[in-house]
Amino acid sequence: MANPKRLPSGKSPKRPVKGPGMKSGRTIGGAEKKPFRSRTTTSGIPRRGKPDEARAFPNTGEQMRLDSEPAAPDDRLEGRNPVAEAIRAGRTINKIWIASPEGSKLDPTLGRIVASARAKGIPIVEVPRNALDKMSATNIHQGVIAQIASHDYTDLDDMIDALSGKERPPFLLILESLKDSYNLGSVLRISDAAGIDGVIIPRHRSIGLDATVAKASSGAIEYVPVARVANLSRSIDDLKKKGFWVFGTDATAQTPYDRADYKGPIVLLIGSEGEGLSPHLLNKCDVTVSVPMKGKVNSLNAAVATGIIVFEAMRQRDQKNER
Repeated sequence: MANPKRLPSGKSPKRPVKGPGMKSGRTIGGAEKKPFRSRTTTSGIPRRGKPDEARAFPNTGEQMRLDSEPAAPDDRLEGRNPVAEAIRAGRTINKIWIASPEGSKLDPTLGRIVASARAKGIPIVEVPRNALDKMSATNIHQGVIAQIASHDYTDLDDMIDALSGKERPPFLLILESLKDSYNLGSVLRISDAAGIDGVIIPRHRSIGLDATVAKASSGAIEYVPVARVANLSRSIDDLKKKGFWVFGTDATAQTPYDRADYKGPIVLLIGSEGEGLSPHLLNKCDVTVSVPMKGKVNSLNAAVATGIIVFEAMRQRDQKNER
């Protein structure tokens, strides 16, 4: 007599299992749901969803965002000695996650790691120990995990100096606090395709050059210089002194993106996915532009908006060079 529980193929049906974070009836090997990502306007203002809450590491004075999406394992260093040695050797580190102290003080060894990281301007994020347990690939993180940059950053002054010998006026992008690796990777891919001379990102409250960014860029990370600065506002002021004209994206701007004049040395500011451009950066813009939309959803991904504006600017600049 045939076994009624066996499938015609001879395989047994998948059995529902229960476990932490799993709903009753979920099957092993079933389709995994993708995490929800909030939709944004051209300036990065969300239509749905709320940005993740930031958490401060004691005495840093910096509000750091805890990324819910971990980077690829080859971006990580786990354990006290590997992380301490990486800091000492001067490796480029995007951020370091430290387990929250059980008492009022950090373990002395972790305290020395934090002090060394602060001295080099490396962002520190305090997280519960169980969050590190979930992030860990080795299960021996010892209360600390570091995310290593997949590519070295360029010094902003070096980036500007490298542009002095070019025939055409420079065109730079400034990205304010992008949190999504795929967005940053897409912007790098767009920048390479359009001929952007360099991209500038903030050191804090922004995704860095991790393995996901490298993959999403489809290799563009190797060709587009990226500078990471401590203060975007100060960097914009410095660029203005060097003759750059500053454009910003804003959903409420009265100037459509295709009516602006993009001649000369320019910088285009793109806001974060959650909040768009901050008011103090908007105030530094010489021109703000928007992308008019007619659809019912009325929102655009930050990278998509970047592509629309960048290629229009390049079209205009190419026409001016041909005359």
